[in-house]
Amino acid sequence: MDNAAPSSSIARLKALPPLLLSLHKLLLDAERDEYEKVFGKVESAGQMLELVIEDPWFSWLRRLSQIIAMIDETLEAKTAPITEKAAQDLLAETKRLLTPTEEGEGFGKEYFDALQRDPDVIFKHKEISKLIS
Repeated sequence: MDNAAPSSSIARLKALPPLLLSLHKLLLDAERDEYEKVFGKVESAGQMLELVIEDPWFSWLRRLSQIIAMIDETLEAKTAPITEKAAQDLLAETKRLLTPTEEGEGFGKEYFDALQRDPDVIFKHKEISKLIS
């Protein structure tokens, strides 16, 4: 497979959702591991879903879920074809979201911490960064 990012913003945006979903799964699995170290084993998929939806521990991941949903809705819109500008805006918003920050709180800080803990997250981040840069 060619590692070069597609040239048009629309093509790059179309390639982004599976990568973001893969990153989301990696982050969710890593957060589950951290959660279980503190609170004990999550016993079922249903309990995990409830935690993801309601527990503050996982709330930072909702921002990533939201951007994935925004991209999907934009790509699937039936009213008008996506414009290059709209694709560029979504790519830029994704890039802003996926900018880790060592200080502070919220998504950037939690993402920074996840990058420090999990090499798989680092590799997926690099793959996505090539596409959105």
